[in-house]
This record gives sequence, C-alpha cells and structure tokens, in this order.
Amino acid sequence: MKHAPDFLDLAHDPRDPNPWLAMYLDRSTPIDEAVKRAWLADSSSASRQYILPFVRPLARTLIVLIQVLKVFTPRKLAFSRFLHRLLAWGMENFIRPEANWLILRHFHLGSQVLGFIAKNAPVEVPTNPLTPARISDVREEMFLVHDLNLYNFIIRLNQGLRDAGQHLGRVDDPDLSMIEQPALSLEDMPRRRRNFLDLQSSIELFTPIYQLLLTDSDFWRATNSLQLDETIGLYAATLLDARDHLVLLNNRHPLVPMSTLRAGFRLTLHGLSTEMLHGLLVQLRAQREALAQSAVAAASAASTGSADTSTAS
Repeated sequence: MKHAPDFLDLAHDPRDPNPWLAMYLDRSTPIDEAVKRAWLADSSSASRQYILPFVRPLARTLIVLIQVLKVFTPRKLAFSRFLHRLLAWGMENFIRPEANWLILRHFHLGSQVLGFIAKNAPVEVPTNPLTPARISDVREEMFLVHDLNLYNFIIRLNQGLRDAGQHLGRVDDPDLSMIEQPALSLEDMPRRRRNFLDLQSSIELFTPIYQLLLTDSDFWRATNSLQLDETIGLYAATLLDARDHLVLLNNRHPLVPMSTLRAGFRLTLHGLSTEMLHGLLVQLRAQREALAQSAVAAASAASTGSADTSTAS
C-alpha cells in the first residue's frame, strides 16, 4: 500500500482549489499536524468516496433489523470477548493504517483527558487508563471498557463533589503532566494491499456488529456516551476557564438521547472532538513550558549579570 502524499505537494489552482489542501492549511482548530495529515489522508481515500455511500445505508438497515431481533433474544446474551477479537482481526487485516493509528490514539487521548480532569478536580477520582501499544491489545474488551470508564468517571466525580459539597472551578495553575503525544507510530500500523478500508466505513460496519454481539444495554450505553462529549468538554472548559472552545463540540445534549442509527457518524465526530480537546491541552502545556523556560533563562541571565558586575567592582 502506498503512503499518502503530502498535502503541501498539491498544486493550487485558483479556478479549481483542492478542498483537502484548504483544510490541511487551515489552523483555526487545535489539532496536531500529524493527526490532521492522517485524518485527511483517510478522508480523501477512494474507500471513503466509493465504499462509504453503500456501507452506510446497509449498516443502518442492519441496526434496525438487529434491534427487532433483540426483542426475541435473551436480554443478557452477549459475546464481548468474541466481538473484540473480531474487531482486532478486522483492524489488522482490512483497515487503513491511518484509521488504525487514530483508533489506537483515541484510547490514549480519552484516558489523558479524564486524567487531566481527575488531577485538577477538588476531590479524588480514580481512573482506569487505556494505553494500547498494538492492535492486538484491543482484544481485551477495550472498546467496552472505554465506554464503562467514561460513565464510571462521571458518576465517581460527581458523587465525590456532592459528598464534599464542592464544585468544579477554574484552576489557576492546572496540572498538565499527563498530557502528551502517545508513543504510537503510524509506520507500525499494518500496511498490506488489503488494508484499504477508511475510518468512517469501518465504524459504520463495526456498529451493527457491536450491536449484535453485545447486550442491548451495552449498545445503548455506548451510542449515548457519544453525547457526553459536551459534558467532558464542559468539565475541561470550567477548569481552564475557556468556554469559547466549546464551539468545537458536535455531539451534545446528553439529556436528550439520539437514535442509534447515526451512531457511526457521531462516533467519528467523537474521535475528532477528542483530538481537538487533546490538541488544545497539548498547546497549553507547550506554552506553559516555554514560559517556564523563558523565566529560568531570564533569571540565569540576571544572575550572571549580577556576578559580572560584582567581579568588575
């Protein structure tokens, strides 16, 4: 499989401007450069252009049919371990390297964002970080645990705040020590000829499989967790006193559950929102570290100048 071309190599024709070049050059949203390159390479792929239009209506039809089937099957019937082995096999054999890289990154980024909120909350909140190093790690029920982590975190955080009579508020010097780029390399992702499926097509295909092999409760919880993007965004914005960045959120209104039919598309938006929130935190940490280094350099220069003056006298 060929590597995606660098978008900066694309020629600009004012009479026929390339939309992917425009989005790549735009810097209005806080997203890592390598992530944007991988995201746009995946989004501009032939798979998304020619396969997704057929996969999406098929997947949504299957969701309806499986929902009817679930009425006649035991409510607790689930095959979570088989599901995750199937997902890992599909990722290993059919999904594009950019999509696999973004999926694995998502577990790291979600864990870091929850860790940031927990570390800066006025009460202690236990977390369960997910840090897959390779696709095979997904087999350990990682998608299911990812959803459970989110709900458990919100319950534990808010129960702790209630019990302590506390509220989240602005933190003047937030702890950003957990925010970093995951040690995952795009070059390590499978890159065979059959690894052709783009991120959105993969998610659309995985969604009815997820629904079929888990309980109805697990599937409903997973799809509606996407609307908690607004909740997590509000937590982070409150700690940073930066609510203007909430405009970047697309999955909102968790008190009004949405239909599961659009879960695939909303899951893609969830991934993008997480990348942008993490990108914002990475930028904030870099700015703080740069200021700290400047302060140290200024102090060192002042100390050297004082010593030189003392020696001269």
